[in-house]
Amino acid sequence: MSIGRRGQLHAAFVLHQRPYRDSSRIADLLTAEFGRVTVVARGIRSRRGGQGALLQPFRPLLVSWSGRSEMKTLNTVEASGEPFALTGSVLFSGFYLNELLLRLTHKNDPHPELFAVYHATLERLDQSENQPRALRIFEKRLLECLGYGLNLAQTAGDGQPVDASRHYTYQVERGPQLSVAENSASYAGRSLLSLAGEDLTDARSLQDARRLLRHTLDFYLGDKPLKSRQILYSMRSW
Repeated sequence: MSIGRRGQLHAAFVLHQRPYRDSSRIADLLTAEFGRVTVVARGIRSRRGGQGALLQPFRPLLVSWSGRSEMKTLNTVEASGEPFALTGSVLFSGFYLNELLLRLTHKNDPHPELFAVYHATLERLDQSENQPRALRIFEKRLLECLGYGLNLAQTAGDGQPVDASRHYTYQVERGPQLSVAENSASYAGRSLLSLAGEDLTDARSLQDARRLLRHTLDFYLGDKPLKSRQILYSMRSW
């Protein structure tokens, strides 16, 4: 497969960038066609404006690159839209999305639907929609796109429909199991169904969704904590 031939432009977002040598930068990009791609922008720090000003997170881009090694050489970067104006806690929510994608996706593993989900979530955050709800829906769809989708409507094992009036525990990669009583480890059936339908318009459903999705994401993330999550938690805004 020929990836990012010179002159061929691809939709992309910058997930992260860092200095490289004296005048260059390395950028991790999320692309619609090729998944996550790492490029080096050579000499970009020695120029004022231009590509350096464009190669920023939360701005829709069109990019091209070349090279056969794992790290490609960035050839072209153009704006394909206005940057999303994320500020305050919403800005850190954007960094949280980026960190999740960096930790859970593999390089050169395309997920066009995930690119669309990310773009739509930035739009929701930019339009000041309910921030916690937007994050929960992104987390749910991220897991689905990566093949880790949650079973929310049927109980594990016997496949009985989840009852909105009952309470359940949840086992990752299996699903909900009926709980004899409500406790700190249980989730309301109504909350599971609300998450399944991406409703999440009441405080209890949002709270349960946050706990369940954090539990599930931690299962796949391993022991290394997310830096952005710690910041958001301290701000108590997500």
